[in-house]
Amino acid sequence: MSERRSCQLVGLSRSGFRYQVKVKDEQRLRLRLKELASQYPRYGYLLLHNLLKAEGLVINKKRTYRLYTEENLQVRTKKRKKLTRPRVVMDTPLSSNERWSMDFVSDQLSNGRRFRVLNIVDDFSREMIGQLVSVSISGQ
Repeated sequence: MSERRSCQLVGLSRSGFRYQVKVKDEQRLRLRLKELASQYPRYGYLLLHNLLKAEGLVINKKRTYRLYTEENLQVRTKKRKKLTRPRVVMDTPLSSNERWSMDFVSDQLSNGRRFRVLNIVDDFSREMIGQLVSVSISGQ
């Protein structure tokens, strides 16, 4: 029986039947990758890939990444140390005009003009001390 007929009966393409696996020699690349990783311990796989590419050993970044992870060459990132500050509880005011709070509020009119208001409030009596209005002319 011919090759064409047998491949057709089995449901296999002729090019797939004739395919020969190309064995890649990755051992030399793995050794060089390990050498560079030990020489430059803070480099990630992208910087090591660029060094290997300059030497003409690799072309594909995904292949470099696959070898990098298979060799367990992950660069460990340091956790950011968060500054811990003790919370200071603010004393409640005992009389009016002892402490004021300020806050900006912004809104937009129906014609599209924006405005901002600075509100000043007495913390003891919760009374509005004053308001400053600013209208922007950059809108319309």
